[in-house]
Amino acid sequence: MFFWIATGIFIVSYGFIISEKLDKTKVALVGAGLMMALRIITQREAFYEEKYAIDYNVVFLLISMMIIVNILSKTGVFQFLAIKSAKLAKGRPLWILILFTSITALFSTFLNNLTTVLILVPVSLFIADELELDPFPFLLSEIMASSLGGTATLIGGPPNILIASKIQLTFMDFIYNLTPAILFVFFFFLLTLKLLFGKRLQVKEEARQKILAINEYKMIKDRSLLIKSLCILGLVIPGFIFHDKLHLEPATIAILGAAFLLIISKEKPHNILRELEWSTLLYFIGLFIVVGGVIKVGLISKLSDGMVSFIKPDAESMFPVAMVILWFSALASTIVENTILIASIIPLVTDMAHSIVPKELDFTSVVQHPTLMPIWWSLALGTCLGGNATPIGASANIVTLSLAERAGYPISFKRYLIYAIPLTIEMIVLSNVYIWLRYYIIKL
Repeated sequence: MFFWIATGIFIVSYGFIISEKLDKTKVALVGAGLMMALRIITQREAFYEEKYAIDYNVVFLLISMMIIVNILSKTGVFQFLAIKSAKLAKGRPLWILILFTSITALFSTFLNNLTTVLILVPVSLFIADELELDPFPFLLSEIMASSLGGTATLIGGPPNILIASKIQLTFMDFIYNLTPAILFVFFFFLLTLKLLFGKRLQVKEEARQKILAINEYKMIKDRSLLIKSLCILGLVIPGFIFHDKLHLEPATIAILGAAFLLIISKEKPHNILRELEWSTLLYFIGLFIVVGGVIKVGLISKLSDGMVSFIKPDAESMFPVAMVILWFSALASTIVENTILIASIIPLVTDMAHSIVPKELDFTSVVQHPTLMPIWWSLALGTCLGGNATPIGASANIVTLSLAERAGYPISFKRYLIYAIPLTIEMIVLSNVYIWLRYYIIKL
């Protein structure tokens, strides 16, 4: 009975989140409440038992990074860099597009994707308006660059944070395995942007001169706060890189960074905390509990058994599984928000690992078995990049299009799909090539 009730709660919650009939945070919290109220998962299990509980490492890492970014954004540094890039490109729109895309990807390697687009999209709209250009090429490229950059590091996006936390991967594991993949994909992405939009991005000379006349240094609102923020960020990022050698979790390093920045910035905590994305954080908490419920009743185990029976994986070579995971997660990400998708697939892959790896090994040795690692990298690439294909595939997409519409540049669902689907397919094909070459041909 509990199996079907839990599965029903999961499917109904999933359906409402996809349809956007109700706010996803409300749906996740209702689903979590029902799971506990109906005793499918107890409150103690949901809060404290490692196998089913809320992943507090993820929650506090997000809270802390939101605090740091919120304080840093008050300095105006992001707007400064955007205007400076436009001037470095001498007002030439194609080079502005390439620079903005690169900046978005770079920022997204250590900032939340949603935060990155919230900062850069208004500036892109401003520059497109000044140059009298259609902002669509800028917005589309920034959406995709945010997911590309976010895929490259442990802290770039929720999917990677969740994978790292569940199977105990380090910051450098992601740098070594995913950053080369993203650089490979990003190079071809820029070439494709040039082919798609190069001839269309033409501006009048007076508009170009107008951009060159903007004083970017006036964008910096608080130099003292900027120096303090960069100093803290300069300690936090290396902390993430060496967290395994320091024997500290990424969340602990982020908490220390956020706490010290709050102290030295002299910002009032209630002002900073009020501006955090609490709905996103509560969505994560509710989602963890809902997924914990279906793990407990055995739904994930049944799905795992079904996948094993269908693919028939061989412990000596998991290439077919890697490809299925890559393409399935990419396809599912086009309609399912990647956090709920990754939270559902991680336990499925973990359970599958136990069926093909020697059972006498401990949990970490099982999930980090050499034959399993390409599966995790395939999952990260598929989940992070697949969401680019549709306007509802990721929160960054939804927010970007909403900002464009508010600024008077509505982008239709159809127009987005015409460009985004081919670009996303290109990214997944290139990811497929990378996984195949690196782990099954060269075997690095």
